[in-house]
Amino acid sequence: MSNRAATIRRTTNETDIELTVKLDGNGDGTIATGVGFLDHLLAQFAVHGLFCLDVHAAGDRYVDDHHTVEDVGLALGEALSAAVGERAGIGRYGTATIPMDESLALVAIDLSGRSGSWVDAPLSGTIGAFDAELIEEFFVAVSRGGRMTVHARILAGRNRHHMAEALFKSFGRAMDRATALDPRRAGVPSSKGCLG
Repeated sequence: MSNRAATIRRTTNETDIELTVKLDGNGDGTIATGVGFLDHLLAQFAVHGLFCLDVHAAGDRYVDDHHTVEDVGLALGEALSAAVGERAGIGRYGTATIPMDESLALVAIDLSGRSGSWVDAPLSGTIGAFDAELIEEFFVAVSRGGRMTVHARILAGRNRHHMAEALFKSFGRAMDRATALDPRRAGVPSSKGCLG
C-alpha cells in the first residue's frame, strides 16, 4: 500500500545500528537497543505516531549509553528523512501536546530541510538506570540526521519517567502530522518552491 519506508545502517567504532521506519504503519515493531528505557521511549514514539519501527543496536555501553542513544537518534532522523523523500505532498508541520498524568509535554516539528533543536526539558539525574540528560542529546541527533527543526518542551510535571514518556508520545504524534500526506498538495510545502 505504501512505500514510504527507509532502512538506515550506521556502523562506527562506537555503535552498530540497523533501523527501519515505515511512515504509514500501525505502531508495530521490534526495538532492541540494549538501553531499556530508550526502548520504552521509542515504543511510545512508534505506537502514538503509528509508525512501524524496527531498531537493532549494539553500542559501547561499557563506556556509557551516550553513543548508543545519540547514534540511534541520528539513524532515526536519517530514516525519517529518507522515508519522506523529496517531501512533496506532506504536511511539513506537526505539533502535539500530550499529558501523562501530572506531566504535560509539547513537541513541534518542521520538516524544513534545515536542522535545529530547541529542547526545554528539565530532566536530570537518572530514570532507573538511564541518564535523563541523554533525552536532549537524542532530539539534537534526530534533528541533525533528519534535517528538521524540533522544539521539545516539558510544560509541567514532577515524575521524570512521566515527563520523558509524555515527550516521546508528543514526538510521535507531531511527526505523524508532519509526515502525513495532504491530497490537496502536489509539490513541496513551501512558498519558495523548495525546502532547505
